[in-house]
Amino acid sequence: MLGKLSGWEDTIVALATPHGIGAIGVIRLSGEKTIEIVNQLFPSKDLSQQKSHTIHVGFLKDGDKVLDEVVISLFKNPKSYTGEDVIEISCHGSPFIQEQVIHTLTKYGARLAKPGEFTQRAFLKGKLDLTQAEAVADLIASNTEASQKTALHNIRGGFSTVLKELRDQLISFSALIELELDFSQEDVEFADRSKFYELIHRSQKVTSELLQSFQLGNVIKNGVSVAIVGKPNAGKSTLLNTLLNENRAIVSDIAGTTRDTIEEVLNINGILFRLIDTAGIRKSTDAIEVIGVEKSMEKMQQADLVLYLFDVNAESQTELETALQQVQQQNKNYLLIGNKVDVIGEEAAQQKFSGDGVLFIAAKSHRHIDVLKQRLIDKVVQGTVQTENTIVTNARHYAALQEVEKSLNDIKGGLDNNLPGDLLALDIRRCLHFLGDITGEITNEDRLDYIFSKFCIGK
Repeated sequence: MLGKLSGWEDTIVALATPHGIGAIGVIRLSGEKTIEIVNQLFPSKDLSQQKSHTIHVGFLKDGDKVLDEVVISLFKNPKSYTGEDVIEISCHGSPFIQEQVIHTLTKYGARLAKPGEFTQRAFLKGKLDLTQAEAVADLIASNTEASQKTALHNIRGGFSTVLKELRDQLISFSALIELELDFSQEDVEFADRSKFYELIHRSQKVTSELLQSFQLGNVIKNGVSVAIVGKPNAGKSTLLNTLLNENRAIVSDIAGTTRDTIEEVLNINGILFRLIDTAGIRKSTDAIEVIGVEKSMEKMQQADLVLYLFDVNAESQTELETALQQVQQQNKNYLLIGNKVDVIGEEAAQQKFSGDGVLFIAAKSHRHIDVLKQRLIDKVVQGTVQTENTIVTNARHYAALQEVEKSLNDIKGGLDNNLPGDLLALDIRRCLHFLGDITGEITNEDRLDYIFSKFCIGK
């Protein structure tokens, strides 16, 4: 586990609300000298004599100079977010006033907080583990209901509980196997190998489910990039405008109108789709259009999902199959969308383009757009988003779980081959190490600094 990290015994201060003009700004302090420092600026009451979780109104003064009339929220240790004495000063939202107050607090002994230092202190005080701390950052960054629910589930300890159960059971068996090693000459067996085998099987199943959830977790957290590609005048820009329900892209009957990529974000059932309208793919002698086509191919390569859009009136089955080969060569997930079906009719379009998997729409008249949105969700989620379940959204957790899976496989292999306890113990220790690495029970100062440096300063 961790020793005492350098500098975390200081009293820290930071603006907890966004920079800029607003009605109110909140300045947060945490540390053993928090009350002592604020008391020197708040003559209305002796805060050291006040109960925790109380609010106090008065003037904040630096000597005879009035800084502002403020509201003081007092949280005494250990019943605070950080586990230390915490004070939040609600002042008026003038950037000048906020800077004056923070400058004065530093003059009386506080230090400016580093990014994420409040949450880091909460972790060090045992108020939450590392997965919960990282979920705090995810909650702040959440921009959909799905990402919000997933982060809240992890803050409440959903992921931590699953890992703790795995770790506690492995520790119990590890202790018994270590005990066997102490009595190795007497050939005794304290750990029931059949029960241990069952535990490893359950652990493998849980770990596998967590690893599989990362694909969905990554979609929930980061969204999905969707490249809309096809020949010129297939209706790509019209489709983008229809999906967004606004005229974002210029639309005309002139082929090649779109020369550059246009990117917009669409929220469908809590999943963010980053839609990319690309230039029509065709051979051209126009230098600018050639660059646009090159960009289209580049965006298609980078996208998570490709919408190949074609005009059912202008394209033949043979031309479509040839064009699709380019998409399939990229080894990408794709949806095949036949547009302008309102001209030729759906029955004629289905006869013209045989084969399953084609969705026929009319982007201009919004026909079957809801079906297309559902297809997008089905393609990336492959089922209902159950954010109440534990979903892995963090790449660091995913990498550590991969190592846990390897260790469990090695333990199972050792049991299958009747390996001695000392060799099994090595694999168990390795598995416990990576489980502890996820929750922060095993980590180091450099790792913590890296993780919390991605937080905002006031959190």
